[in-house]
Amino acid sequence: EEDMYRDAEEIEREKILLYETSSSEYKLSVAPEMDVMEYCRKEWRGNTPAAKRMRKGYEAVAQKFASIRRVRGDNYCALRATLFQALSQATQLPSWLQSEDFTMLPEKLLSKYDWIKQWQLKQKLGRRTGEISDEIKEYLILLRKKWKNISEIKGPIEKQEACDKLFKNEEEEYSLYEALKFLMLNTAIELYNDDKNGKRVPVFSWLLFARDTSSNPCQLMHNHLNHIGHSGGLEQVEMFLLAYALQYTIQVYRLYKYSTDEFITLYPNDPEEDWPMVTLITEDDRHYNIPVRMCQDTML
Repeated sequence: EEDMYRDAEEIEREKILLYETSSSEYKLSVAPEMDVMEYCRKEWRGNTPAAKRMRKGYEAVAQKFASIRRVRGDNYCALRATLFQALSQATQLPSWLQSEDFTMLPEKLLSKYDWIKQWQLKQKLGRRTGEISDEIKEYLILLRKKWKNISEIKGPIEKQEACDKLFKNEEEEYSLYEALKFLMLNTAIELYNDDKNGKRVPVFSWLLFARDTSSNPCQLMHNHLNHIGHSGGLEQVEMFLLAYALQYTIQVYRLYKYSTDEFITLYPNDPEEDWPMVTLITEDDRHYNIPVRMCQDTML
């Protein structure tokens, strides 16, 4: 695939870097902090219109955030960046994670929708239904446990250390993404049913099911959710779905849209007042990084 922002040499360098990272035993999902403008100068040295736009975009980010943390660029990166930010600022367990029937979700959905048997978990195929249900339940329990543990840590440094530790544990980390994907499916089913029953649904829900590849939740699972993390990442409309599943507003600095109305995009664009907000950065709507350390004057 042609990359419209980087030249061939940069792409080649990145491939070598990715190979070296993937071939080493120790994988860091979220890299340590780096000064925003230092990161920008390293990444965008040229004088092309795209590079100039990126630098302007990073300058705007630097007005609000001092540092950036690079997120590993596999097809889970939107989930990774969002969950990392949500956990690193969590002070309590969200109400939807507290409900008693939360862990019964897989069983409940599988009893109604036979097609969920085709759910692909971490590239393992050919499971029996019971196994799928049990395994997803384990992931949901793990999500609740980790969220609860991290939200109870008072000190910001200790909280950050706990997040860093979790995102170095590959087995747990990928299990959490499977939980998030299943919550996205559950949200999609709820929205689809609400629309069919004449209830009011957010606009993105119409767009989600207006696609030829996802005209119903079954198609959405087969053609989109099953591929996230394997052969594809999240599309724009699926960022809305993730926001609704987590009941978080996801604010994204979309750097290539600098100087347009879409430079700072909110998912959803009419957020609920009581939803917490996480902030991400993207250069191309494919890969997401994390801004950290709000500048002092911004916090006042």
